[in-house]
Amino acid sequence: MENFDLETNIPPKDDGALDMSVSSICRIDGRKKAYVNFSGGKRTAEGLIPDCKITKNNGFSKEEVAALEEYMKKELETLKKMAAEVNVMKAFMEP
Repeated sequence: MENFDLETNIPPKDDGALDMSVSSICRIDGRKKAYVNFSGGKRTAEGLIPDCKITKNNGFSKEEVAALEEYMKKELETLKKMAAEVNVMKAFMEP
């Protein structure tokens, strides 16, 4: 995941900013889906597209979860393109 520095043990600051990452496309129950992960400080959430639903939440309020789901709906086409461009094998091959 490009938003995390695994070389340091510095905890992320909770300044309200969120990092987002998108997985490659996978098949779940015969349908193409991708995971969208949000993190900020100690808060994390995981959603699925094209469902645009948060499936795991740790620290976000109900209002924030609703806002994340709305964001996924609004940016669905962009998120789909991002997922389609993820090359898992290339990520494993990079030093």
